[in-house]
Amino acid sequence: MAAPSWLPYVLVVAVVAATVVALVWPSSPDGGTTQASANAPSTGQTALAVADGTTTSPTPTAPHASRTAKPSPSPHKNAKKAPAGTSATKAATPKAPAGKRVFTFVNKMNQTIWLASNKNDKYPLTKTGWVLKPGQTVSVAVADKWGGRFWGRTGCSFDSSGHGHCKTGDCGGVFQCVGSTGSATTLGEFSLSAWGGMDFYDVSMVDGYNLPMWINIYGGGTKDPVSSSGCYKGGCTKAVSCPSKMQLMVGGQAVGCNNPCTAFGGDTYCCRGKWAGRENCIPSKWPTDFTQVFKKAAPYAYSYAFDDSATMACKGRCSYRVTFGIT
Repeated sequence: MAAPSWLPYVLVVAVVAATVVALVWPSSPDGGTTQASANAPSTGQTALAVADGTTTSPTPTAPHASRTAKPSPSPHKNAKKAPAGTSATKAATPKAPAGKRVFTFVNKMNQTIWLASNKNDKYPLTKTGWVLKPGQTVSVAVADKWGGRFWGRTGCSFDSSGHGHCKTGDCGGVFQCVGSTGSATTLGEFSLSAWGGMDFYDVSMVDGYNLPMWINIYGGGTKDPVSSSGCYKGGCTKAVSCPSKMQLMVGGQAVGCNNPCTAFGGDTYCCRGKWAGRENCIPSKWPTDFTQVFKKAAPYAYSYAFDDSATMACKGRCSYRVTFGIT
């Protein structure tokens, strides 16, 4: 397998008249937090627009028998069901202000998620850490040409100063992320207005997996390839069934799924030596194709560094809805 995506790496993108365009992604970050703070939305508040362009909309969720058994009910009870093959309804997401895009994040899990983003010096976000309780949504405005990653952190604990740690997705032990530890983490990667008026985006499990995630688009002029319930080309979003030797263990508990390189090492699974490069890093030739661990759970996601068919494109001023949950 190629070098893990927490190192700077190049994603090769999309088809435009059969031409493949190369995009360079920023280096990987991760993050951490737990504990109610000024950044944590309270469950009783109504939708609230904050001065930094962040909107939090908490909604009630039904109790679940197990930790990841089922997604929570839709946070928009009265919203019309989106037709198959279309994005989530526009009514469920706020309108983007001038010069901005809106990223809306939905927690359909029955656990709290600490949303995180990397630091972008050219197009900085006001915040890089948020709390999403079960059933809640948060919307973040980003610049038209922003590029970077969003991901969910789990098992976090932070003090009043915002220092602490997360079991997965931790970014240097701080709530407002500034760095990365490169642990097994599901990533949403974006490069806006990257080439020819197009955005490029993907769900990546190159670093491994900690939460199920899918991305929908709205606005712009592109049909959403992923249904609003997280299905793509006949396959739908499931939790990863991780082999025991790939499990990320913290305190005796499996909290994520490592990529094959981290789990097994060696030139083959790390795509080094004679296995290096796109032309040689071919999972079907590995002793066991462990990329299928991720593909079976998320057919639209990057499962290894050269899984370029997983890159998607959206033309125009597209906005995005990122859902943590299973179909």
